[in-house]
Amino acid sequence: MAPLIINRRVSIPETDLTLTFSRSSGPGGQNVNKLNTRVTVSLNISNCSTLTDEQKQTLRKALKNRIDKEGILHVSCQDYRSQHANRNAALQRLAEMVAKAFKPVKKRRPTKPTKASIERRLQSKQKRSQLKKLRAKTFDD
Repeated sequence: MAPLIINRRVSIPETDLTLTFSRSSGPGGQNVNKLNTRVTVSLNISNCSTLTDEQKQTLRKALKNRIDKEGILHVSCQDYRSQHANRNAALQRLAEMVAKAFKPVKKRRPTKPTKASIERRLQSKQKRSQLKKLRAKTFDD
């Protein structure tokens, strides 16, 4: 297995990844009952040799719901009937997840509404007000 390439700067060596195989759930007859096609890829973030401390911290923060108490990130796949296809899919998911975690979040730049949009809003409010006034019962004494 070759190293898992995350982006141009980061790749995770195969020695830092642990692959486990188990039986998939759901219907499928003999294929499901006999073969271990579900693949779980595990990455121990603390022991990863290629990640810096800052990158490890970023991963822990971004993927905190997917990391267990021991600091291991688990990604499973059981979408396909073959172990090989599930293995590739799980590795691809892990790479996408880590790459997304490393991508910096764009800071929102606050904007003001345009004069035209303010004017349109006020006009629609006035129309609504007029409509409600026309519906009201008027009593002339």
